[in-house]
This record gives sequence, C-alpha cells and structure tokens, in this order.
Amino acid sequence: MRSALAERADLSAFREKPTPMIIAGVLAIGLSFLLGWPAITALGIVAIKLKQPWIAVIGGPMMYGISHLVFLLGMYLSGALYTWIFCRWLVRVTMEWALIWVSVDGQRDA
Repeated sequence: MRSALAERADLSAFREKPTPMIIAGVLAIGLSFLLGWPAITALGIVAIKLKQPWIAVIGGPMMYGISHLVFLLGMYLSGALYTWIFCRWLVRVTMEWALIWVSVDGQRDA
C-alpha cells in the first residue's frame, strides 16, 4: 500500500494496445469487485427487508466465492502483470480517497 502511494501507481502500462484477452481479464477483475462486498451488502439489505435471514446467510458466502472465482478468471485472462498493475492503481486511488475523506472529517470535528 505504501509503495503504491509513494510511487503514484498508475495505469500507464495500458497505453499499449491491449489484446481482447487482457481487456476481458481486466473487466472480469472489475466485475469481481462489484460482486464482492457491494453485492453482499445488497443481499443483507434484501434479507432485512424481506425478513428472510437465510438470503444473507446462504447468499453472502456464495457471492463472495463467486466474486473470488471471477477475480481468478480475470487474473488468468489478463496475466499476473496486468492484474498487479490494476490492483496497485486501485489501492492507490482508494487510499487517496479514504485519506482525503478522513482529513475532511477531521477538520470538521476541530
């Protein structure tokens, strides 16, 4: 995480024209992030609204497993190098957003 922030990890490796396989892999990696916690959260909300806890109990781990398999498929399709580049960039962007969010909240409290 520190090296991604310090080195300003970016997507410059994607300047070369990627093959369709690499594009499919990166899209699968992105999809896996959407299938992870956001989908599990949605299942939890639906379970609460419908008063059916089994939706979250069964669906949550199942969605997590599916998202992991989709991530592995994306990693296989795009190759380890592009997966590493994409994940480092995503960590940098997420941490910068989180640090800005924390610093803004910290200023409001003061």
